[in-house]
Amino acid sequence: MSHLEGLRANSSHFTLEGQPVQILGGSIHYFRVPRAYWEDRLLKMKACGLNTLTTYVPWNLHEPERGTFNFHDQLDLRSYVRLAAEMGLWVILRPGPYICAEWDLGGLPSWLLQDKDIQLRTTYPGFVDAVNLYFDKLVSVIKPLMFKEGGPVIAVQVENEYGSYAKDEKYMPFIKTCLQSRGINELLLTSDNWEGLRYGGMEGVLKTTNLQRLSYGAIQHLADIQPQKPLMVMEYWSGWFDVWGEHHHVFHAEDMLAVVSEILERGISINLYMFHGGTSFGFMNGAMDFGTYKPQVTSYDYDAPLSEAGDCTTKYLLLRNLFSQYHSELLPEVPSPQKRRAYEPVVIQQHLSLWDSLHFTDKPYRSERPVNMENLPVNSNNGQSYGYTLYETTITSGGTLYSRNNIRDRALVFVDRQCVGSLDYKTHELTLPDGKGERVLSLLVENCGRVNYGKSLDKQHKGIVGDILLNHTPLRGFTIFCLDMKPDFMRRLINSGQWKSDFKSSCVPGFFQGRLYVDGAPRDTFIRLLGWGKGVVFVNGQNLGRYWFIGPQHFLYLPGPWLRSGENQIIVFEEQKADDKILFAENPDHGKTIDVYKLPFCTVL
Repeated sequence: MSHLEGLRANSSHFTLEGQPVQILGGSIHYFRVPRAYWEDRLLKMKACGLNTLTTYVPWNLHEPERGTFNFHDQLDLRSYVRLAAEMGLWVILRPGPYICAEWDLGGLPSWLLQDKDIQLRTTYPGFVDAVNLYFDKLVSVIKPLMFKEGGPVIAVQVENEYGSYAKDEKYMPFIKTCLQSRGINELLLTSDNWEGLRYGGMEGVLKTTNLQRLSYGAIQHLADIQPQKPLMVMEYWSGWFDVWGEHHHVFHAEDMLAVVSEILERGISINLYMFHGGTSFGFMNGAMDFGTYKPQVTSYDYDAPLSEAGDCTTKYLLLRNLFSQYHSELLPEVPSPQKRRAYEPVVIQQHLSLWDSLHFTDKPYRSERPVNMENLPVNSNNGQSYGYTLYETTITSGGTLYSRNNIRDRALVFVDRQCVGSLDYKTHELTLPDGKGERVLSLLVENCGRVNYGKSLDKQHKGIVGDILLNHTPLRGFTIFCLDMKPDFMRRLINSGQWKSDFKSSCVPGFFQGRLYVDGAPRDTFIRLLGWGKGVVFVNGQNLGRYWFIGPQHFLYLPGPWLRSGENQIIVFEEQKADDKILFAENPDHGKTIDVYKLPFCTVL
């Protein structure tokens, strides 16, 4: 064991190795940035004058099935933290188990929901057991990175914003013990917004706060409840996230700079959340629900100082100028921007209908009653986590279909494979056409993202979660297909030889395939889906995320490292309206904007 003295919070300022320090931090999530770009983003962080990287750790990616761990490739947390150390950055880890982060179920794995009595973020035995097994693995990965072991990690956060949840007073001490009993000896801290600070906190754990503006006295409140301790804003919200169907949030650079300047002048430590937001690739976005369910978009640009594609914005340049005043030496040069290209449009050459793709799913499951996604006997009995589920049964009449709000979150409804409408959190009934004899009723249900913040985490089951009625009689006798569109399924689909070559926009829902030819070195680009409806895009097997014509996001970020020189395969899964081509642009289009300062305060807690 080394004799290094770590970060201490024993007076009104932090000390590290006995010397006073002010933490100038920024959040970049390794899981939201292509691994090939980790170095570029961290170099830009260093060049902005920051001295500390913070990151969450998403349990649902690291343990996708119970007892199966992944810390490789894009999820190589150890390499990411070591890269920060090479840049001369300290690191604050925020391992959860719950992280919020506008991430599906706040980073908790969906297989926890298989237990119908589960109480997430409490000392409920099923949750405690799962956390213990995860922390056994996680701590073995991160322990060598601790400052006292010669690594860059100077502090570790205990859970996240528990003061706003506070269901179980024994829970936070349990998480603290999880870390300490496994040998984590660095400074521990909690982070809470203004309302959450009222929660008791713990002995020997430093409280920090999360905010965007100073007008509510949150910092004074923190100083009052924790005298003679260093003050830190753990999440200074540099922008805000977006939800489908609303405007793109911006937080003007001058408004942000005024607050950051004041925080720094008062000697308070800060962490910019986000410094670089990146992208919620795949199906990983979360959702809000304060009475109305609102799924978040794919882009996590956040109006942060570094844009989604890693560009230095006006905010970045203003912050660099400000932070440079807190360094005695000159800051490093800012790395040159990544080159981008608007590739020639890709023409759709082949398509495969959803119905023809069902041969390539795992064996369908037959059940008298509907079964929710998480309880399907798939993925080694860990259930289905993400994507779509298709429920089919037979009907002998038309009439009214009542969902009773049991569709989570959105279903396209088909009779004999003809779309007759949709059901979602707003629309709970639908008229089915009359017809003779037995017909097949199909419901294609999409998990649009589990809620990541609030009191209802235990209720985030997806698919069909209860009875669906036809003319007041519950439907029975289902055949259920799991369409999580994982790499194995996509490979089977691609190699199937079933693709049809005449383009028909009427073949929806379905998969549409085209080839992008890249001459020379691949560059970053943005896919524009003009003329398309709603769906998901795969490039060379990578799931770039969802698009939806309702906006505000009208593009998908396609990182150059995920392309190759020569031929690249693009597959679009489209639900309702296909076009015969895919367009590209050099720059994103965020749609209409709204200033976060105009939002009521309660919406940004």
